Amino acid sequence: MLLGDDGGLRPTIFAEMSALAISTSSINLGQGFPDEDGPAEVLEAARQAISDGFNQYPPGTGMPVLRNAISAHQQRFYGLSVDPDREVLVTAGATEALAATILALTEAGDEVVTFEPFYDSYGAIVGLGGATHVTVPLHAPAFQPDADELRAAITDRTRLILINNPHNPTGTVFTRETLQLVVELATKHDALIVTDEVYEHLVFDAPHIPVATLPGARERSITISSAGKTFNTTGWKIGWVTAPPEILASILAVKQFLTFVNGAPFQPAIAVGLALPDTFFTGVAASLRRKRDLLSAGLVNAGFTVTQPQGGYFVVADAAPLGFDDAEEFCRAMPALAGVVAVPTSAFVRHGNRAEYASLVRFAYCKRESVLEDAVGRLGALRR
Repeated sequence: MLLGDDGGLRPTIFAEMSALAISTSSINLGQGFPDEDGPAEVLEAARQAISDGFNQYPPGTGMPVLRNAISAHQQRFYGLSVDPDREVLVTAGATEALAATILALTEAGDEVVTFEPFYDSYGAIVGLGGATHVTVPLHAPAFQPDADELRAAITDRTRLILINNPHNPTGTVFTRETLQLVVELATKHDALIVTDEVYEHLVFDAPHIPVATLPGARERSITISSAGKTFNTTGWKIGWVTAPPEILASILAVKQFLTFVNGAPFQPAIAVGLALPDTFFTGVAASLRRKRDLLSAGLVNAGFTVTQPQGGYFVVADAAPLGFDDAEEFCRAMPALAGVVAVPTSAFVRHGNRAEYASLVRFAYCKRESVLEDAVGRLGALRR
C-alpha cells in the first residue's frame, strides 16, 4: 500500500502490474528484482551460518562481523573511516533504514526534499511521519536537476535532503557538481543529507561518488545501502546505515520498534560478500551493463525513445512515438499487445506533476539475458 495524494492508502502499481504479469503469463519487467542467485560463496556462508546455530536474535545494531565488514567496505572503496561500533547500524533492508531515519529525524513542520520522480516509499514514509514532502523535478532526457530549482526548494525549513544515487527510476547518476551543490545548500540551511546508495556498485560510466566523501558533508550525512542489489539477495533484506554517532543513536531508537532485528544467518553471509575481490564488483556492473544494452536496443527497435541509464536496474522509455501518450493505459495494455509488463514512470511522481512524465515507462533489465532476449522479441510486436 502507498499514501495517495489525498493522504489515504492505495495499492502500489507494482502489485497491480505483477498480478497482471501472472494472470497474462507475461514477462515481468516491472519489479526490480533479479532472477539469478548471488555468488556461491555468499549463499554457502548463509547455509553454514544456519548450521552453526545463528538462528536467534542478533544484536540490535547488527552482528559485529557484518558491522566490521561494512566499515571495511567504506574504507576500501571510498576511503571513508567509519567506526563499526558507533557509526554502523544493520537494518531490514534499505527500506527500513529509510523509514527509521526519516521518522527519527523529522517532525511536523519539517520539510524533506527529494528529487522527482522518486522511489515510492519516500513519499509514503514522509507522509506517515507528518513531515512535508518537497520535490525537485528531474527533466528528461538527462534527468539532472536544475540548479536554480534545487536552490529554491531547499530553505531553512528543510530538515532532510534525500538523494537516491544512482537514481530509481531514471537510472541517472548525479554529477559531482550537483552533489557539491547539495552539500553547499545543506550547510547553508543546516539540513541533513540522507543518501540512498543501494545501486552503488551498479554504475557503468564512472566510479560511484558517496556524498559523505565530499568536503563538509561527512558530519551531516546519513548513508544508506543494502546487500540485495549487489549480491542478488533482495529477499534477505539486509541493509545498513552509516552516520555520525549522535545521529545514528536517534535512528536506532526508532529502528528498535520497527523490526527490532532481522536476518541473523544472512548477516555473516553478507560480510563474506562485502569482502569478495574487486573482480566480483566490476563483474556485476559489467554483466548488468550488457543487459542494459540488450534491452535498450530492443526498446529502440520496437519504436520507443530511450534514455540510456548510467547505473541501477532500470531504463526509462518514451511510448509516445508508438502513439501512446498515457503510460498507465499503455502498461495495462502491453501484456495483451506484447506479453511484457512494465510500470509507468508516473507512479513515481505526485499527481499534480505527472504531465511531464505521462508517456514514460520504466523497464527493469536485472533479469537473465535469455529472459531479456525473449522480452525484446515480444516487444517487436509493438512496431508491427
